[in-house]
Amino acid sequence: MPVCPSGHASQATDYCDVCGDLMEGAQRAEFAEPEPAPAPASQPAKPEPAEAADCPHCGTPRSGRFCEVDGYDFETGTVYTVQLTAAGTAQAVPVVPQQRPSSTPVVAPPPAPAGPCALVKADRAYFDSVIAEMGQDAGALAFPPYCPERRVPLLGDQIRIGRRSTTRALLPEIDLSAPPEDPGVSHLHAVLLAQPDGTWNLIDPGSTNGTTVNGGTEPIPVNVPVPVGDGDRIHVGAWTTITLSLQEGTP
Repeated sequence: MPVCPSGHASQATDYCDVCGDLMEGAQRAEFAEPEPAPAPASQPAKPEPAEAADCPHCGTPRSGRFCEVDGYDFETGTVYTVQLTAAGTAQAVPVVPQQRPSSTPVVAPPPAPAGPCALVKADRAYFDSVIAEMGQDAGALAFPPYCPERRVPLLGDQIRIGRRSTTRALLPEIDLSAPPEDPGVSHLHAVLLAQPDGTWNLIDPGSTNGTTVNGGTEPIPVNVPVPVGDGDRIHVGAWTTITLSLQEGTP
């Protein structure tokens, strides 16, 4: 019976049944060396971002991470400024960009009334003619520096011209009591009356200073209807001119 190098009797002829040692004369097993794993293909290196040459805020050439003029951080894109703390030490504080104020929306003027209407404005030429007629008595009158024009629709059969009076319950359709108030206008100065044929008549019921038409110097007769048409100008008070627009559609 074969004996292993350690002196054990073994039925097997390659390895001892007792200690597993290689028997004498048995062929030793040879193991092939494992092939090395192929090296992974090299990845192309990512190109580094190009550094900014100049500060985008002030245009100073870059000499480091921070701009020497305005403190711009080239790596984070933030502008820093130096401030003193309560303890007297300096610290870098990021500057928050201010948002541009939104532009004021343009408000469109109200649309002009459709249909017949009257344009009310302060007329410098008419005022000068009144001053010339008054002579020395005109010293207290002054033409208003600002008096916005306005359009009043001619609705209904009669349009009263004057100044409102709460005590007399008088609310004229063309109210001239808004500032700057024309001192020469009576509470009920004149009236426009619509005619069945679509025309209009002007009546002065007895105003204090009279009513003239189209630059005339003589006031119209009291309580006498005077026909007026498109484009005619009615002068009342010290500076007020009312221009009629009687055509259909928007003036």
